[in-house]
Amino acid sequence: MKHILVPVDFSEHSAYALEAAAGIAKQQHADITVIHMMGISEAVIAEEEILGFEEAKYFMGLAKKRFKSFLDKPYLKGINIHKIVQNYKVFSELNNVAKEQNIDLIVMGSHGSTGFNEIFIGSNTEKVVRTSDVPVLVIKEQKSNFTIKNILFACSFSEDMIMAYKNVKSMAQKFSAKLRLVYINTPYQDFLSTQEADDRIAKFMSKAGDTQAKVEVYNDRSVESGILNFSKTEKFDILALPTHGRKGLSHFLLGSIGEDIANHARLPVMTFKI
Repeated sequence: MKHILVPVDFSEHSAYALEAAAGIAKQQHADITVIHMMGISEAVIAEEEILGFEEAKYFMGLAKKRFKSFLDKPYLKGINIHKIVQNYKVFSELNNVAKEQNIDLIVMGSHGSTGFNEIFIGSNTEKVVRTSDVPVLVIKEQKSNFTIKNILFACSFSEDMIMAYKNVKSMAQKFSAKLRLVYINTPYQDFLSTQEADDRIAKFMSKAGDTQAKVEVYNDRSVESGILNFSKTEKFDILALPTHGRKGLSHFLLGSIGEDIANHARLPVMTFKI
């Protein structure tokens, strides 16, 4: 891992993300790029082009000044920091930035999202999780001296999850971290008998080329509650999950467990797009 992207809005939660990213960067000897998205409306700029240009220039200069104090943190000492200030307005554009900058990981702060806002609008973090082709780490709380040594990976162990599993296994190897695997069995969503669960997991691991890996089966009333409850059984540093990155109507109707957990878990959540 060589390059980490951290979107910041100068809030407390983006500071949490930056501190966690610093811990990872030190562990991996990686650079950090911080990006601030101003989101100035094109309508404002188009109203009077000269005035709009001067306004955009003013806010860009203001953001650059705020970076000076925001990045003046002891935990950033010794890390190569790059700064980007752009007039991006939608968070899906971060995926393009990640590609242009050869980003290996996006680290975002989030306070989560609930109720009406979650169903109809979604959090900015959810939008990034949905659209990013690189792993996204969601941080909810301050994590001083953050390191990744113990990872929990939960999935359905269906064939479309194999690449996500390989990616999280590769991530664990980069960090020399322990990787624990769990399948959540529920009475309402794709219930499997013990034999059926064993067969599914064995088939998955055979196709993934990792027949020695151990997968635990945990029973709960829903996949989300099962993942959250199992994550409390041990001191995990992150919870890793695959996400389909559903968009539009299919996302609204079907949702995504990965995005729901990213919104609701207090444990740092890393998502891998399928």
